Amino acid sequence: MTKTDKIVEKNYDVRKDFPSLQRKINGYNIVYFDSAATSLKPQVVIDAENEYNTLYPANIHRAVHTMSHEATEKYIDAHKKVAQYINAKSWREVIFTKNATEGANLLAYSLGLHRIYEGDKIIITIMEHHANLVPWQFIAKYRKAQLIYADINEDGSLKEEELIDKVDKKTKIVSISGASNVTGYMPNLKRIIKAVKEKNPETLVIVDAAQLLPHVRLDVRNLGCDFIFASGHKMLGPSGTGFVWGKEQILEEIEPFMYGGDMISRVTLEGAQWNELPYKFEGGTPNIAGGIGLGKAVEYLSEHQNIEHEKELYTYAMEQIKNIKNIKLCVEPKDYENYLGIISFNVEGVHPHDISDFLNRYGIAVRSGHHCAQPLMTRLKIENSVRVSFYIYNTKEEVDFFIDVLKKAVNIFT
Repeated sequence: MTKTDKIVEKNYDVRKDFPSLQRKINGYNIVYFDSAATSLKPQVVIDAENEYNTLYPANIHRAVHTMSHEATEKYIDAHKKVAQYINAKSWREVIFTKNATEGANLLAYSLGLHRIYEGDKIIITIMEHHANLVPWQFIAKYRKAQLIYADINEDGSLKEEELIDKVDKKTKIVSISGASNVTGYMPNLKRIIKAVKEKNPETLVIVDAAQLLPHVRLDVRNLGCDFIFASGHKMLGPSGTGFVWGKEQILEEIEPFMYGGDMISRVTLEGAQWNELPYKFEGGTPNIAGGIGLGKAVEYLSEHQNIEHEKELYTYAMEQIKNIKNIKLCVEPKDYENYLGIISFNVEGVHPHDISDFLNRYGIAVRSGHHCAQPLMTRLKIENSVRVSFYIYNTKEEVDFFIDVLKKAVNIFT
């Protein structure tokens, strides 16, 4: 048995854990190639949410009765599971949010409105998702700071030296995606962070881990960054979940993003004192069931994460797609080593929505559109694309079926 066969065999084992894969769409077995948008959920995550809603559907922190205590313990335990997954120093460094976008905004407001001043610099890249771009545009405009973009190469890779060269004593924040949701490119985060810190130790480095973390297990203490943020729904967790990790000292120093219940320790008519971490940043009743489900998701992912398998599928699919007539890849990597299992392409003269709709007739779910990365699409000289993305539950046989149907689409439309 070859290494590839072993990977596929292992992968078939996990498919039984995902009940939605049992569905048929238009009479065909579902082929889910849209995990870069939202991943499927394993049964254990569904069960964890149902357990909360069935057995202890009470609010957390605010009562002494049994169900509230049980819910609180489960919710705290979910923080601990996430902290362990990323090797955080303490679970109190993990702040639950409703998604990565809220995490990005939390950092933009809490850091930007209190640590950014006129003339300061914020550096991001042209390949950022809107969630890690628009908040910094707002902060730069509001605080009269400079927002500086690092460019990409023609194969979609980041011009890392250009980004590093832009860092100087005025640079307060560098916020960078761990993986592009359009091209799948993964910059060398550790190298970039080390170089940024060498040029200016006071620069805070933020990593948008929404696309990377579902596939690559980060060690935040080894990585050297100051913050990361991520989405639960892209890493087998429930929608409406996500988190921010930050260094405890910085989290203690900065101001909260939301104000209200639970994030305070004392309130008087004259003012308020903030609660301890992470509650300082978790104002109001959270998505308790979702948070518990997120904890179960990272627990499952710790056992089943399989980027080697996803890269096998990526290589296998890429070698076939690029040889189909009238297919234009958004980027064509020189080598595949630094790319996740994401392929974006267009069929010449055909709108991506038409290709996506045709694939859906055969039960194949892909994404079409600008992927919330319009500046990157403009840089690539396109408006939209078809995007396929692979995850632990996908198979080589699904890729074969997809390629066959895609060829039919090309023959019909062109």
